[in-house]
Amino acid sequence: MGQWLLEWAKKEVVLLVATLLAIISCFIVLPDAQYAEYVHWNTLAQLVSLMLVVAGLQRIGVFRIIASKLLQKASTSRMVILVLVCLTFFSGMLVTNDVALVTFVPFAISVLIMANRDEWAPLVVTLMTLGANLGAMLTPIGNAHNLYLKALLKMPTMEMIGIMAPYTIASGIMLVLVIWLAFDNKSMDEVTADTDLEKAVLAPSPHKTQPDEIRIMGYGAGYGGWRTWVYAALFVVCLLGVGDVIPLWLMMVIVCATMIFTDHRVFRNIDWGLPLTFAMFFIFIGNMKRVPEFYTLAEHFVQFDPLGISVLTSQFISNMPTTLLLSGFSHAWTELIIGTNLGGLGTLIASMASLVSYRSIVSKFPDKKGRYLAIYTGMNLAFLVVLMPLAYFILSL
Repeated sequence: MGQWLLEWAKKEVVLLVATLLAIISCFIVLPDAQYAEYVHWNTLAQLVSLMLVVAGLQRIGVFRIIASKLLQKASTSRMVILVLVCLTFFSGMLVTNDVALVTFVPFAISVLIMANRDEWAPLVVTLMTLGANLGAMLTPIGNAHNLYLKALLKMPTMEMIGIMAPYTIASGIMLVLVIWLAFDNKSMDEVTADTDLEKAVLAPSPHKTQPDEIRIMGYGAGYGGWRTWVYAALFVVCLLGVGDVIPLWLMMVIVCATMIFTDHRVFRNIDWGLPLTFAMFFIFIGNMKRVPEFYTLAEHFVQFDPLGISVLTSQFISNMPTTLLLSGFSHAWTELIIGTNLGGLGTLIASMASLVSYRSIVSKFPDKKGRYLAIYTGMNLAFLVVLMPLAYFILSL
């Protein structure tokens, strides 16, 4: 029991810190009727609905089956790495950066092991992590903090995409250039030409735990079966809800009711710590905004350089808490949107999603931990050095 609690605490450290801050703030501003106004329920409804649908798609293996099919179209080292990085880059825009990494990094490591290219793992996983974080910053549903800012500001989806598009395009070009320079054009047909590639990666051994679609209905389950179409329809419902086309309560009812009937176990598979973390930060920020001295100090601090402060703060507490914290004390929304998204670059904790990749590397290649951290930090700083001046230049126009 004690070991389980320790492991849970390590995993949910941000939630624990947010809860502690919320509890302390409750002693500064005693609970009253205004507490009900703190929590941004629209954000939580959108977040939970998207998490349920994406978890459902994960459980039927849709993402990794798509990955294996795309990989079979690649024949050279350079093209294989490009496909792997593009998978996280583009899926991060639609299913969040952490889901992209949870799904595709273990898949990529398995492919590299099959190809006897273990030495590539630190650089490939670094590029995939960069791809997920840089792709996710484009859309409201790519990052949880983007979803919050969009709901808070009632900002049209295309407006937010327009703000972040220059940086996503620039970073995409940079990723392609790095891949082109770092990898050769030697054949990898011995791996990618295997028609059973997805089976080899998804179910390498009958004695190991296998995905649901293999265990229940045999391999593939018709590539997800009828659930694929149901979940695709639910994803469209979520997009309509986020885009303010349908009421959020209707979106929530449709998603939850459908999931209860199609796969009720999915409710155990999503990370409930994320919406709870949001709720705790809402309480803390709501209380501290009612303390005049703290509000004035925080407001002056943020207004000094909203973009730079966002990036800098993200390096120490990650970009999601930074967004929740700074949004309570600044109205420089464009700078905060850009800064908190670019703030996901840099240190390992600048974006909590990056820890998914780190854990994958450490579990498979513990001897490569130091090399991975060096490559990861160097590549992140290189991208930040290019994108930050670009941001200041665009904001000055």
